[in-house]
Amino acid sequence: MSHIDDLPPLREVIAEHGLAAKKTLGQNFLLDLNITLKVARAAGDLSGHTVLEIGPGPGGLTRALLASGAEHVVAIERDDRCLPALAQIAEASDGRLTVISGDALELDHQALLVEHGGGRPVRIVANLPYNIATPLFTGWLSAEPWPAWWASATLMFQKEVAQRITAEPGDKAWGRLGVISNWRCATDIAFDLPPQVFTPPPKVTSSVILAEPRAEPLDIDRRALEKITQAAFGQRRKMLRQSLKPLGGEALANRAGIEPTLRAENLDVADFAALARAL
Repeated sequence: MSHIDDLPPLREVIAEHGLAAKKTLGQNFLLDLNITLKVARAAGDLSGHTVLEIGPGPGGLTRALLASGAEHVVAIERDDRCLPALAQIAEASDGRLTVISGDALELDHQALLVEHGGGRPVRIVANLPYNIATPLFTGWLSAEPWPAWWASATLMFQKEVAQRITAEPGDKAWGRLGVISNWRCATDIAFDLPPQVFTPPPKVTSSVILAEPRAEPLDIDRRALEKITQAAFGQRRKMLRQSLKPLGGEALANRAGIEPTLRAENLDVADFAALARAL
């Protein structure tokens, strides 16, 4: 049986199987082994872990994850054209790669990892298709019960979205996504990648973010927090007494011990948690 290092170059694989990236699937392939290894290493020690990968395409990052010591990789791929290329990697992986054909937005990832993960801790590592990246991430943040079924997430986003995920109070990018992300996770941007390292090059810079679930996030109802942030940032230029008016406005802010003349951009996660409890 062959090994990962013996596989043909990715450009040859793409040519052989006619894998031109599809814009409708949000595909931008990473072919440079140095880049894919950098992403895999950013995820930390993969030994003893099962890695969940979304949208492997021709398998550039998949190869890097296996080469970096992942105990097992479970890869979900919607594009049937990519399955033969991934099958080649599976054959060379000594049983360490499971490929699931399907739409990642419609599958139960936790159930798949129970079935194929071997009971090992799970790290999510993916060059996410741009058009489904945010709903996938917010879905993982919504896991119940918490702490999550995943130990860490190392994910590629458009830089603008990465900045929203990792933003802090007062930042221009501070908003609903930042509050929800940093309520349940510690987040950081590991590094940026310019368009030219992708095939085809996107029109934007990309960023790899690291997210590690907090063992004990502030104890609040997630749905209440989502309602508060939706209302507050829906009219971010207005004071809380106005933006939160449908939820109680000034009276709600007072119950939470928050000055009703503040704006959403001035509040930190603890402030939003207080409002969620008051709601």
